[in-house]
Parts: sequence; C-alpha cells; structure tokens
Amino acid sequence: MSRTLGLAAAGLMLLILCSTALAVDEVEVLTIADSTGDWGFPSPYGHYSRGPGYVRMSLIFDTLVWKNENGFVPALAESWEYLSDEDAYVFNLRDDVTWNDAEPFSADDVVFTFDYIGDHPYQWVDAGIVKDVEALDENTVKITLEKPYAPFLDQVAGTLPILPEHVYQSVNDPEGFQEDEALTGTGPFKLVDYNKAQGTYLYEANENYYQGSPKVKQLRFVKVSEEMAGASLKKGDVDAAAVQGEMVDDLKNAGFKVIEGSHDWNAKLMMNHKAAPLSDVRLRQALAYAIDREALVDTALRGYGLPGSPGLYASDNQWYNPDQEEYSYDPDEAGDLLEDMGYSIDGQYYSKDGKPLELELLVTSTNERAGEMIKQQLEEAGIKVDMRSVDSKTLDSLVGEWTFDLALSGHGGLGGDPNILNKVIIGQGFNSARYDADPKLTEVLQKQNAEMDPEKRKTLVFEAQEIYAQDMPALSLYYTDSYWASDDKVDFYYTYGGVGSGVPIAINKMALV
Repeated sequence: MSRTLGLAAAGLMLLILCSTALAVDEVEVLTIADSTGDWGFPSPYGHYSRGPGYVRMSLIFDTLVWKNENGFVPALAESWEYLSDEDAYVFNLRDDVTWNDAEPFSADDVVFTFDYIGDHPYQWVDAGIVKDVEALDENTVKITLEKPYAPFLDQVAGTLPILPEHVYQSVNDPEGFQEDEALTGTGPFKLVDYNKAQGTYLYEANENYYQGSPKVKQLRFVKVSEEMAGASLKKGDVDAAAVQGEMVDDLKNAGFKVIEGSHDWNAKLMMNHKAAPLSDVRLRQALAYAIDREALVDTALRGYGLPGSPGLYASDNQWYNPDQEEYSYDPDEAGDLLEDMGYSIDGQYYSKDGKPLELELLVTSTNERAGEMIKQQLEEAGIKVDMRSVDSKTLDSLVGEWTFDLALSGHGGLGGDPNILNKVIIGQGFNSARYDADPKLTEVLQKQNAEMDPEKRKTLVFEAQEIYAQDMPALSLYYTDSYWASDDKVDFYYTYGGVGSGVPIAINKMALV
C-alpha cells in the first residue's frame, strides 16, 4: 500500500513538474519592436516588398519547405526528391494540414498557387523557371522545371506562400484583396489586428497548427525607434528588438541575450545609369573612387560595419571574390576619369560646356547622416550634390520609375543563395540596378543559376562580381553589423541563408512554435 501511495505521489509530482515546465515554455504575450512599424497588410500580395513585410506575412502562410538556423526543414512538404534526369522535384505533402478556416489543405492548393502566380505575378518569386506543376495524388506534387535551376528550393519552394484555392480562385485583384479571408493560411499564427497608422500588428496562435500549438500565444509588433529600442527593452515594454552596436554591452550586462548576424544587408548608392551623365561608366567609377567607404563605416556607423565591396558581397561572405576591382578611396583618380570625359575644374566643381557636374542624391531620414558624408566627399572631389530627403516608399518609387540621379538605398539577401546577384543586378525590382547593358554579365548570371555543381557555380559567381565591379551600375557602400536583443523568452536565431529568399532578420516563425 505504501509503495502504491509512493508511486502515486511520484506520479503526481512528475505531473506537477511537467505542467510547470509547459507553463514556463509558454509565452502569453511576446512584443517585438520595429523602427518602421507599418510593413503593409500581411497577405501574400498585400505586404510591402521588403524583408519585414515578408516576415509579417510568413507568420500566417507556409511554404513547401522552410529553413531554421541550420538549413532546410520540412514545412507543408514532409520530404522531397530531385529527379535530375527530368529537372523535376517531387514533394510529399503532409496529410494533417488544415487552413485556419478549418478547410483541408491538399496538393490541389499547391497546383493552384503556381497557376495563380502565373496570372498574378508574386513579387518575391520568379515562376518563369517552372514548366509544369502536377498533383500526382492528394498528397504528392511534381514540379517540373524548364531547365536546371540551382536556387529552386531556396528561392521558390522555400519562399512562395501557398494559397488556399477555395479562397483565391475568385480573386482577380490580390493586391486589393484585404478582407479577413485574404489571411486564410496554414501558418502558426492568425492576425487579430493591424493598425496601419500606428504601425502595429497583433497575432494570436493557431492552436490547430500542424506542427503543434505555438508556444507564443499572442505576438505583437510595435513601432519603436532604433534609438529607443534599448530603453524599451529595459523598461519591459518590448521583449525583443534589433539594437545598435553601442547598446550591446550594456544590454548584456543587464541580463539580455544578444545575438549577432552576418553582413547580409548592404547600403547601396543606386545610380541612374540609363541617363546621361551616369550612363557613362567613367562617371560611375569616378563616384566609387571619390567616396571613402571606410570613413562611412567609422563615422556614419560608428565603426559597426564593414566597407562595401564593388562586387556586392561583403569581404567575410563565402561567395566574396577577393580579386575584384576594389576602387580604394582616391579622389585624384576620380578627377582623372572626369577629365577623360571632358570635364574641367571651374572653381570648386567640374563642368563641361559651361555647365557644372551636378547630381541629386535622394536619402531617407534613417540615412541622412551617411548622405551628408557622401555629399561632402563628392563635393570635395569636385562633383556638386543636391541632397533631398524623402520617405522610404517615395524613394523606392522614384528609383523604380528611373526619376532620380543617385539614391541611398539598401537591401538584404546577401547571405542567401547567389541568385540574389541576378535579382539585384538584372532583376526588375526597385532594389535592383536593372542593368542589362553588358551581355557578358547577363550570360554569366544566367549560367550560374543553371549550374548544379557547387564549385563550377562558385567560379561563375566570382566572374560575375568582377564584371559587375568594372561596370559599376550601383555601388555597395557598407554592410551593417546586426544585433538582436531579447529577454530570452524565446530562443531567437538568424536563419540560415535568411528567412525565405534571404531576409536577414532574427524572426523565424519556427522559433515561436
């Protein structure tokens, strides 16, 4: 009898301990700070076309495969196989998935999604490589490609949010479709509230999520400036935030966990190479010589970063080519190039045919400090610069419409698949140089994406960097050090190769599940 009571007591104690552990693991409310706030309606077609917007959407919608801190992991597909003789992938889908409106998920939804983005292009995925998508049965999909495509898992299968056919089959304007039904996903969270004006988002756990009930029950995003992020963490107003480098030691001493990311985000000087005078490569090269990128890091970033490389990749990136032209700071060389173009010094600035060499530089409020330094450096080299500050959406729009001279912009994705080179050199997005004037560069970029042998592909990626650096359609200025601080309620991490197609943000939905 005493043995029975002892076992019962031990069992009760084990139950209490297990319940306590579960309670500790659960997070009732997790609040994340964001310096911008609004990133658009978090549907696949409603979110703003930058990384944070994609992350907001990814909490609600799943892809065929996903990534954690180590590499690819199953998502809607529990396994997959590449058929090299057919240039095809076969995905074996989970059979226990439902949409958050309780409708069952099936292979038909995957086929529908690929058909749908053919009629309604999705900003993050180029489906032109896909030849055919077929449902072999209710839980198996075969995707045949037009040709070998090395980035497929990362850039397509791991980035494309799968849509519910029963919702989107009648939607002809997915960008304008911002009803509750537009957020019918299979992901771990559901949207409760979105306030565009305040830049806030509130999500709740999808308790029927096929990978288990999320440990974070409510997830909030609130707008907090970078300068105030550390103070907000200390006050307990937020649980996690991207923080500036000078805050790191203080936050660590205060008991916060701080993780450091790689140099996947670069600030770039976009150049309107479509129009004179920037259509002349000598002027673009002169700008590269006239800008002291080391000084930008030391002053504008207060030392927390790396100077930009003309071939796009940071010097500590596995794809970086050390043999590219670096354009070390040399105002005299810049002057020689300008004189070769027919310019001559007239007072402070270079001029030709009685007109000074004058360029407008677009900046936003977040990079005015760097903009002022660039303006000063270029003017010291004899190039007159008019700096104009606009909001980020306006800047992206002006760059997209080619109604600019110079613009200080930037993007992430450099830690992911080398397809990022294709996206930001010959792609058509506002983050891209949209540079197709060099057929050799275009050829090399297309070849690298079709090369399935890793070493041969790396050779092509190196060659592309050398050509790009010579042509100089845009200039990488610097790569920021990235730090993420939290109160350790959740084990945050930087995703291998970036979230989706390369977003360098330490918010991965798998850390919340």
